[in-house]
Amino acid sequence: MPEPALADLTTLRLGGPARRYVAVPDADALVAAVTEADQAGEPVLLVGGGSNLVVADEGFDGTVVHLTGGGVRVADAATGVAVTVAAGEPWDAFVARAVVEGWVGVEALSGIPGTTGATPVQNVGAYGQEVAQTITSVTVWDRVLRGSRTFTGEECRFSYRHSRFKADPGRHLVLDVTFGFERGALSAPVAYAELARTLGVAVGERAPLADVRDAVLGLRRGKGMVLDAADHDTWSAGSFFTNPFVDADRLPDGAPSYPQPDGRVKTSAAWLIEHAGFGKGFGLDRDGARVSLSTKHTLALTNRGGATTAALLDLAREVRSGVRERFGIELVNEPVLVGCTL
Repeated sequence: MPEPALADLTTLRLGGPARRYVAVPDADALVAAVTEADQAGEPVLLVGGGSNLVVADEGFDGTVVHLTGGGVRVADAATGVAVTVAAGEPWDAFVARAVVEGWVGVEALSGIPGTTGATPVQNVGAYGQEVAQTITSVTVWDRVLRGSRTFTGEECRFSYRHSRFKADPGRHLVLDVTFGFERGALSAPVAYAELARTLGVAVGERAPLADVRDAVLGLRRGKGMVLDAADHDTWSAGSFFTNPFVDADRLPDGAPSYPQPDGRVKTSAAWLIEHAGFGKGFGLDRDGARVSLSTKHTLALTNRGGATTAALLDLAREVRSGVRERFGIELVNEPVLVGCTL
């Protein structure tokens, strides 16, 4: 049987074949497969949900290790509940369970594709929540020291879309993630204005957990950010660029501004893209268009069917260059690029 193409394993539905493919159901099998490849001097690409990968059309000249199994362990804690989640557990399935169980703190992270093991790597966040707010520890296999290690939440060095794992790519294989939750029927304080308006509450107020999940899923669907095979706007890697941090005096007039402790401000990549002339659906009017910005959200680059990674990256470069020329701000890609550069 031929090895599967990476296009079959990624939400962008792009990417060529792997030289070798191994499906692993649990942490022990994951460590064994990666250790075997490491000892053979063979490159390794770990794939979970494939929602944050942009893989070259030529594929991956090494072993793709596909994590396919999950699991959740629950223990009472002094202040609530400690929940340890296997790396391969689908993230949104876990969030759905958290809402039903009354575990407070990840409800605004509903609808995000991928597996739980990926969430601490880039400190996944949306609608005013980040996993850093509830992660108490992360257990990994250290490919350099060749042993398992457990990092506390503080030791993970979380920041905006970043962690010690992202800073040292490829070294740490996340085996499981432990979250500390309060129990309750109401959400954590709603921190995102758009979500608060949708819920009909003020920023800082709480709402029923299920209502927050439903509202977030509705907002994400409206932006093409909930996977749907029939909707090409969801054939993407989610937000392609991170929101940039700039000195306050470099902020364009009218751009959103979120002051930071270091004196800089965070602004909106989507605003910059749109005001640099790249509106929703940009690229669709081109003959034979196979890639475009989403028709629902300017931050997502999408495969309209029959696309290539090369074409998608050309569009990304065009957008990045346009923002740089218009505002002097360099956008940084959020997805991991495999076998290709931007």
